[in-house]
Parts: sequence; C-alpha cells; structure tokens
Amino acid sequence: MSRRKGLTLSVWLMVIAGGLSTGCRLARVPVLRNYFVPPATKPPEPRWVVPDPPPLDAPPALRPLPMPLDEAGFELAESGRVELLIREAEAHFQAGRRRYQEGDAEAARRHFDQAIDLLLAAPDRLPERARLEKKLEELVEAIHRMDLAGLGAGDTSAEPGFQRPPLEDIPALTFLVAPELKDRVSEQVRAMGSQLPVEVNDAVLGYIQYFTSERGRKIMAAGLRRMGCYRPLIQRILDEEGLPQELIHYAQAESGFQPRAVSRKRAMGLWQFVRGRAREYGLAQTPFVDERLDPEKSTRAAARHLLDLYHHFGDWYLAMAAYNCGPGIVERAVERTGYADFWELRRRNVLPKETANHVPVILAMTILTKNAQEYGLDGLPSDPPIEYDAVEITAPTHLPLIADLAECTVSEIRELNPALLKNLAPAGYSLRVPKETGAVVSAVLQSIPAERRASWRVHRLGEGESLAAVAQRYRATSQSILVANRALGGRPEAGDLLLIPAAAPPVKASPKRAVRSAAPAKPALVRRAAN
Repeated sequence: MSRRKGLTLSVWLMVIAGGLSTGCRLARVPVLRNYFVPPATKPPEPRWVVPDPPPLDAPPALRPLPMPLDEAGFELAESGRVELLIREAEAHFQAGRRRYQEGDAEAARRHFDQAIDLLLAAPDRLPERARLEKKLEELVEAIHRMDLAGLGAGDTSAEPGFQRPPLEDIPALTFLVAPELKDRVSEQVRAMGSQLPVEVNDAVLGYIQYFTSERGRKIMAAGLRRMGCYRPLIQRILDEEGLPQELIHYAQAESGFQPRAVSRKRAMGLWQFVRGRAREYGLAQTPFVDERLDPEKSTRAAARHLLDLYHHFGDWYLAMAAYNCGPGIVERAVERTGYADFWELRRRNVLPKETANHVPVILAMTILTKNAQEYGLDGLPSDPPIEYDAVEITAPTHLPLIADLAECTVSEIRELNPALLKNLAPAGYSLRVPKETGAVVSAVLQSIPAERRASWRVHRLGEGESLAAVAQRYRATSQSILVANRALGGRPEAGDLLLIPAAAPPVKASPKRAVRSAAPAKPALVRRAAN
C-alpha cells in the first residue's frame, strides 16, 4: 500500500478545532475563554405530557407489503454505511492519538488496530469503496509516522536525525544501452517541451535504462512522491528567479526532496549546500538552526547560485557541474583542455566522477518525468504540498510545548521545521505549525512566562484523569500544577488546558548526525494493515 506523507494534517486539525471549542482554561489568560463557544443549555423538561393514542392495527388485507429496496435506495443505504465506518475509524484513530500523546503506547496501539480493522473488514461491494481505501491509506500513513517517532509521548528528548541523499546510491554505469532505446528517447525529446536543453547520448540513455530497472525505479518513485511536498514552492522560486523549471530535478537527484539529507562530504539540505557556499548566499548556521535545511530559503539560495554560475559559464550543463564540484574545478578543466563543453570534459575524464554522472542523471530524470506514462511512472502516489502557519518565537521555546498547543506530535513539528537542529526553537525564529493552528498556538503561548517556554508543557485534562497522574507523567507535583493554574479558580476539570511546570530538559552542545536510510522500513504496527 502506498504511503502519503502529510495527510495527517486534516486529521488533527479537526481535533484541534473540535477539542479546543469545548472549553480551554489557562492560567492568567481569561481572554482565551472568548475563543470558545459555551455548551448549549438543555431545554427544561415539560411538567406533563399527553400520551399519543395507541396505533390502530390495519386489517390484514390493507397492510402494505414490504417493498423491495431499489438500486438507488440500496446505494443510499450503503453510502450511509460507508460514512459510519469512516466516522468510527476516525474516532478510534483520534482516541489512539490522544493516548499516544499521553505516552500510553499500548492503549494507542489498541485504538489504532480497531481503526484499521474497521476499514479492512468493509465489504468489497460497497459503492464508495475507493473512499474507504483512501481513508485507510491516510490512517496507515499517520500511524506509520507516529511509529517512526517512537510511539510514545513522542520522544521529546531525542534530536532529529538525517537521511542519506539518493545520489550516493546511484551507480556509475558502464553497461551497453539497447539500440532501440536511443531512437525512442530521441523521438520523445523532440516532442516534449523543455526550458532546459536536453541532449540524448549514451550516458543519458544509460541512466534512463537504470531508472526503469527494479532498483532504479524505486529511487525514481520515491523522489516523485516526495516532490509533491515541495513542487509548488520550488516552481514558484525558479520562476521568480528566471530559471528553467526542469532544474527541479536537480533537487531530486541531490536529495530526493529530503530536506535533511546529508552527504558524505557534509553537504546538506534539498540542494546539498556545503558550509562555505551556504554562507556566501546568506544561509545562516548556528548551534540551533541550519538554514541549509530550510526548504524555502535553501531553494532561493540554490536558484541564485545556479543563475550566477550560468552567467559565468554561459552554459547550463557547465553551471550544473560547477554547482556540484565547485566553479574552480570546472574552470581549471576548461583551461587544461580548451573545451568549454561538458560532454567533452566528461569524455576526457577531467571532471570528478560524481560530477561527470550528475548531469546525465538530471537529464534522465527530466525525460522520464516528462514522459511518465510511457515509462509507467504516471499515477504514482504523490505527497500533498506542505502547508503551515508561521508563529514568531520571542523566547526560546521547547518543541514539545508547541506540539502540546497544536495537539500534534513532536515529529510533525520537526517535519515542518527541518532547519531546527534541536528540540528548542530560538528567539527570533519563525516557527511553522500545522495549518489553521497558528492563531491558537500564538495566543496561548503568550500566556506562558517567556522564561518558562523552554521547559513548561501544556496538558488537556482527560475525563477521569487525576491531577496526581498528570503530575507523575511530567515529573511535577500536584501542588506545583495547581499553583501554575491558580487562575482556574478551583480544582481543574476535564477539558481544562493545564500549564505544567516541568523541569527544563538538558540541551546538548552539538546535534546528533546519525544518518538514517532514505526509505525506512514500515514498522510492524502498520505492516499488517498494508498487506
């Protein structure tokens, strides 16, 4: 089953809207009560009721015969059943998500299993089966992401990891190309439009042949899926900077659209900037933030760097090569040979091997994507564009606190903010939060003392949940929670949003740089549902 990143946004946004509207009380912020609608009052019971007369039995001959349900009526009834199944599955998922945030992994798994089982057990003949399958994919992907995060109140202490760029898994090709492939690809290139010059030769054909093999197709499919997250952003910036739209495949080759990709040479981000070049184009690097990992800022910097290289060399292939290995290396290669032509430099082996293969890879990806149907790449799942609200951080703020306020997972906040190197957003940082949660997060955040935002948490008190249990979970005391929430004016009630005076977590001096596989195996939690 395909997996879709980002599809959890609508799920927990509904939870936030629904959960917060039932009543949220916070210390020292009485104005927040204006956000919520008070529960409707129950109408008074009537003092007396006149009973209806008993129904008269119709004579046997006059009783209507049961009518068979026509096709339209059957579909209407079955459509209602689909809606009920989706609602029940969603209810179990939301219950599991709440248990996940509370750190009760076993209860979360039970609810997740029930949600998946409801949809898997639905009859195949239902008229809206496709709707059920779409919901199943959304839930499986959401549960998968939580499982990767550790399936427990999310791991709030571990720092975010990094991925290996797919370019390091693409081999240098030496095998022969099928003769009939050249004619077919040449015809495709002549028929397709492209702002970037596209040349067909054995090097390009070799990578087309590789990307249509079993192993290469997986790399291609993963990149196209992830492209959905950033395509609108990258296309907009390339257009604004006056670059060919096909250069989006440069990021596909460099990082597979993984914003936290790190190469063996310590190049980072969607566009694989090294430290010095990143500073040259205004990408800040601090102990807490590395803007090479910021998709929007790094795309803007990459577009300007590529354009500068094009103006310098007057050729897009040489510009792409210089981006990969540095303009100095390309300049020296041109001076030694007298050829300002990428293919001639490649033939003479005066460019680094990775650079020599880089341009053919990008051209092969361009041809395959523009002719996706002919290569069986059309209809592949694509992640939806990433959407978010921005919250200006005025004091160092712990990401678990932000996740509490947005009622999502820490991993989701990390994914929206890949440039953060730690679980702490520094003052002055524009923090991205799930779409339609920015106003609530910002308003509630302002109620928390600035000096406490790096440690305190927020917890919505559940039905039947004791203050002692909450205190034990956050390693606080019941008395300290009561003091922090004295504005509640009494004992906290179910549904109240409590400030939790937790101790400040330790902040490490440098981030972990453990490199994870670009495509982690699906955990056991959702593997059963995908079969």
